Amino acid sequence: MSRLLQFLGGMCRVSSRVIWRGSPGISSLLRPLPPGLTCVLAAGKKDLVDLSVLNEDELEEQFVRGSGPGGQATNKTNNCVVLKHIPSGIVVKCHQTRSVDLNRKRAREIMREKLDVENKGELSEVLVKKKESEVRKQEKRRKANEHLERKRLFKESLAADSRSGNDTV
Repeated sequence: MSRLLQFLGGMCRVSSRVIWRGSPGISSLLRPLPPGLTCVLAAGKKDLVDLSVLNEDELEEQFVRGSGPGGQATNKTNNCVVLKHIPSGIVVKCHQTRSVDLNRKRAREIMREKLDVENKGELSEVLVKKKESEVRKQEKRRKANEHLERKRLFKESLAADSRSGNDTV
């Protein structure tokens, strides 16, 4: 039991990243906790974006019928969440699941991202990650096209060599 407490005591969360205290030989990426920071046990996504906290007083929430596939189940239940941020006028509609609780949670996540984009503009973490993703995708596509071009040129050179080899024989 004391090993479990020692293990749990070593896990701390700092800025949405888990840092392990203890033996430095575990990994070169893991480093000890800086002095002065408190230890909070937490588990979650690695790449959570640190967004501002929503003030529930500034939100107006409605539950409406969703749209799309689902037939009678969709037409009879009010599980689509419409969330409005009153000061900015941003409206988010979320009907990703059948569960009202999950839709409420996801609507708030989307609202936080949209407010971050509105407040920070181009410096928003959401937009920065999206641009990085697009750059990686373009680079991957460029490399694939270069590979296909090299392959085509290689096949053409093989065909030319075989044609020139037939003429001499």
